[in-house]
Amino acid sequence: MILATILIFAALSLLSVPIAFGIGIAVSLALAVFSPFPVAVMFQKMVTGIDNYTLVAIPLFVLTGNLMNAGGITDRIFAFVRACLGHRNGGLAHANVGASVLFAGMSGSAVADAAGMGAVEIKAMKDQGYDPGFAAAVTAASSVIGPIIPPSIPFVIFGAIAQVSVGQLFVAGIVPGLLVALSLSGMIVWMGRGGRFPKEARVGWGGRARALGRAGFSLATPAVILVGLVGGVFTPTEAGAVAAAYALCLGLFVYRTVRVRDLPRVLVDTMMTTAIVTFIISNVSAFSWILAVSQAGAAFVDAVRDITTNPFAVLFIINIALLVMGALIEAGAVLIIMTPILLPLVVSIGIDPLHFGVIIVLNLMIGVATPPVGMSLFVTAHVAGISLERLIRAILPFLVPLFIALAAVTYLPALVLFLPRLLFP
Repeated sequence: MILATILIFAALSLLSVPIAFGIGIAVSLALAVFSPFPVAVMFQKMVTGIDNYTLVAIPLFVLTGNLMNAGGITDRIFAFVRACLGHRNGGLAHANVGASVLFAGMSGSAVADAAGMGAVEIKAMKDQGYDPGFAAAVTAASSVIGPIIPPSIPFVIFGAIAQVSVGQLFVAGIVPGLLVALSLSGMIVWMGRGGRFPKEARVGWGGRARALGRAGFSLATPAVILVGLVGGVFTPTEAGAVAAAYALCLGLFVYRTVRVRDLPRVLVDTMMTTAIVTFIISNVSAFSWILAVSQAGAAFVDAVRDITTNPFAVLFIINIALLVMGALIEAGAVLIIMTPILLPLVVSIGIDPLHFGVIIVLNLMIGVATPPVGMSLFVTAHVAGISLERLIRAILPFLVPLFIALAAVTYLPALVLFLPRLLFP
């Protein structure tokens, strides 16, 4: 049954059937033709797969990001980082990365980063004389940071599937996210050696203070979320509600950049994004049930352990597989499919599930910015007004620091586990 499901799904993928529909059709056909179970089981599993309180955080964090974008808060964030870093060689490129770090603490989505911050960042860099391909490549590569630094929609999904604390996953992503940012900035420094990139006039401390004042309330969002989580004031799901309410108050009453008549559009965008994500989760939940009843996961674990039980080698194999899959298939679908397959394997060789959660999410987020079908590439190319082929050529150098950061996160577990163990003893 599992082989039939995979073959049908592969055939539908070659016919360009969307991932969620392809999985659902493959599961239903496999159940109808190759299984003793009734097809109705699929619909039961689809419902139970999304019957999880933790998943309520997804629409709330999506709403937060949409409110931030609608309220022009992204402009204020970028203006503040630009004031601090614009005077350096390649300053706007560094500001691009820095703004992604700050916006990551609000949106939890790579695509939201690429679309929301990207429009502001790319225009500013093009106006300063940067090559549009380079500007788009920095934007797409830095969007990887979005789901690593909390809050994070992929961490919510992984935590729900793996039964791992979402709060601890959020904290575990802080150091890896900063490491990715430093790696990208290092590449910008190397590419701009010899003063090849433009720089802006230095902004004085007064100008920086004014920029901070304009962005201060929005910059407080990550702190509100983290302090509340670590202090036990609210759960990750409640953190989404707090963040959304905070973003709404900023847009309506503090900055007054969101009008009441804008809210229906923001809510519809949020519902559409949420519907897509939950539909994928529900279909993949049915597929995961087939994996369980066919014992394919156990067979996979046994097959890999017959080859090697060396954690270094197993993690290397997993990373390669996830990078390839992330570059070819939508990241959310891969996360939902592969988590129940790979988690028993890594646990059996002594890998902490918290550590593995950061590894798998970072892998798949790198895939979002990796050719040929990384979602951030399509979004950023559209925002920049350049061809996808041009962006693919420009982003290749930035894959190197991303892979270096992934290797460090994979083989130096203390980078991931230090903060959660410190804050959640």
